[in-house]
Amino acid sequence: MSEFEQELAERLALIREQGLYRELRRVNSPQLAHTQVDSRTLLNFSSNDYLGLANDPVLKAAAIKGIERYGAGSGASRLICGSLAPHHELEQAIAAFKGAEAALAFSSGYASALGTICALLDAHDVVIIDKLVHACVVDAARLCHAELRVFPHNDLESLAKILRWGDRRNASLSAKRRPRTLIVTESVFSMDGDFAPLRELVELKDRHGAWLMVDEAHATGLYGEKRRGLAEEFGVADRIEIQMGTLGKALGAAGGFVCGSRALIDYLVNRARSFIFSTAPVPAAAAAASAAIHLIQSEEGQLRRNQLWARVDQLKNGLITAGFVLAPVRSAIIPLVMGDEARALAAATALSEQGVFIPAIRYPTVARGKARLRLTVSAAHAAADVNQLVTALSSLKLET
Repeated sequence: MSEFEQELAERLALIREQGLYRELRRVNSPQLAHTQVDSRTLLNFSSNDYLGLANDPVLKAAAIKGIERYGAGSGASRLICGSLAPHHELEQAIAAFKGAEAALAFSSGYASALGTICALLDAHDVVIIDKLVHACVVDAARLCHAELRVFPHNDLESLAKILRWGDRRNASLSAKRRPRTLIVTESVFSMDGDFAPLRELVELKDRHGAWLMVDEAHATGLYGEKRRGLAEEFGVADRIEIQMGTLGKALGAAGGFVCGSRALIDYLVNRARSFIFSTAPVPAAAAAASAAIHLIQSEEGQLRRNQLWARVDQLKNGLITAGFVLAPVRSAIIPLVMGDEARALAAATALSEQGVFIPAIRYPTVARGKARLRLTVSAAHAAADVNQLVTALSSLKLET
């Protein structure tokens, strides 16, 4: 064993000792309520396919048509020769769906955050993030070289103090351009399923002349009259400078997007490095995402959302009856916090033995000592699936 491999082996041993070792699980089926993991068929309550669109015939047909007409790959970055018609059609569909002037599609949600934040900010600026935002926002905030401040989760008083500090800091600087402050949050938080106080955040950022970026990854398609997301639900979408989202959760496809003013999108085309220097997403993914956006806005989309919330209510009522204490929020994400990493792993293993697939969520995805089972509900789940999950969790709770 070389010195390089020896050091990696020692690092891996430490990860195992901490109960944080991960392995890839081979899934041999599409995203379904009952998924083939390795050689077993398990009831899947871990997918972000909230509306059950990942294996929908409409999306598959659109992807196949995209391949037949435009091929398997895009050939180049969008600014070279890879800006294919499906990409433009997708961005037009996103903008119309979100009620924005324009939109830009990225290869992933991660690339969306990285490209946008690093394009907008530099060392003269301030970026303020909620403590529980997704890792892609944390990484972008670090890489953009702006002064980084973190406020406790959804703590508006702490955020206000940081904004006042930022006002003083920016006023003291002499720069060729005015230093800016950007606040970044999720609308529905990915690990807890709770909401950001978007109305209050909008009021705060307006009061201090800051910008606000909201990641609607876990809200798009699920909230609001037109299913645009939590910003629509709270009536503040037109007061948020930058909306970000994903095409790989409720939309059932792949990729990410940013939407907002025409000026914002034109600027990102010219300055977002994760967009400029990436081969364009495959045409099949863009075509499938466009089909999903149109489906979500249809009567079928509303029926699927109704089905999702019916299953969420059924699961929460069943868990409360079984003695679990749950947060009073209507979300497709339901966390059961175990605390200790080993306990969460044991719970996931016990559920697997009962035919239920819910991997343990551990550090660094969540803080140390906050390991959990993260239950995610889909419109594809049947009432019997929810009953099976409640039974499995109830027996688990009695054993622990």
